[in-house]
Amino acid sequence: MSTVRKATKKSSGLGQLMIPLVALGILVLFNLIRDPSFFSIEMATNNSGNQVLSGNLISIIDSASGLAIIAMGMTLVTAACGGQDISVGAVGAIAGAFFVKIANTDNGITGGSAILGFIVCVLGTIAFMMFNGTLVAVFKIQPMIATLILFSCGRSIAYWINGSATPQLTSPIIDALGKTIPGIPIPTPIFAVILMAILLALVFKFTNLRLYTQSVGINQGAARLNGINPTAIKLLSFVILGVCVAVAAVIGVSRLHQLNHKTLLVDIEMDAILAVAIGGNNLGGGKFRLLGSVLGAYIIQMLTTTLYSMSVAPVNVKAYKAIVIIIIVVAGSPVIKNKISMLITRIKAGKLQASAAKGVE
Repeated sequence: MSTVRKATKKSSGLGQLMIPLVALGILVLFNLIRDPSFFSIEMATNNSGNQVLSGNLISIIDSASGLAIIAMGMTLVTAACGGQDISVGAVGAIAGAFFVKIANTDNGITGGSAILGFIVCVLGTIAFMMFNGTLVAVFKIQPMIATLILFSCGRSIAYWINGSATPQLTSPIIDALGKTIPGIPIPTPIFAVILMAILLALVFKFTNLRLYTQSVGINQGAARLNGINPTAIKLLSFVILGVCVAVAAVIGVSRLHQLNHKTLLVDIEMDAILAVAIGGNNLGGGKFRLLGSVLGAYIIQMLTTTLYSMSVAPVNVKAYKAIVIIIIVVAGSPVIKNKISMLITRIKAGKLQASAAKGVE
């Protein structure tokens, strides 16, 4: 019985990842046919004189790091609350402002000030995300409406924190956080994605957070009757999202070597929601797979890089992305999935009837 249950669980997991895997495979195949050298990787020397890996593949994985991290947190909020946080970009600007305010001292950025800046950044971001979570979990406001408040005013708050300044950051520490560590050719943000994924995997392995989150997302009433506190689970999902936003903000600030409250993580909330959807997760809450959302983030970035490599004008990139993403999301919708499932069932039933008829003969 346990073997059957495990097999069913594995098959359902693979089914949920089918859409992102197929989409990723199509993009890879398209680029290999269009330009066989698209995924070539070579060593290059950066502005600091360090040897680093370079190429479209490295650029895709590196550039999507912030989006992949936020998509992980967005997945938990979606699963628990049945809605999405559209303020992550604006709160990311606040997080970046916290980090720069504390880390950029009169003596420059030191190891101690960077660590303190990151801690303040994480705690400050969690506080703002708890505001969102309180509106959703305690006051029962729909997530997209509740987070519209910080979506509207978050960048203004970031502007006030730094006194309307756009500070430039020049430090080896900032280089290491946003680009590469000397002697290590792989971009540091890639390690940040791996670390966040490992931490969440360990949390899911040694706690019941995954089960509780899915239970609350599927049926709050039933979850409460089973001793689960839906309010606490929803608040915890916003706390985790806050940590993810803080990490992505520090990466963004370090990569640009400046804090610009207008452009830091701009529009990332829409890409994060799309990453969750492309990853096969139900936007209405319930079961989720973080791997699907991470794949969705890389699919979005690969699509963007592909369009730019085809010399598509920047003003048209969003339109082309929208067309492709609509196709992917519709293909993964419950209606299409049910039709495909029914078609497969009919084909199998036809084969069984044919084999039974041959047996009778």
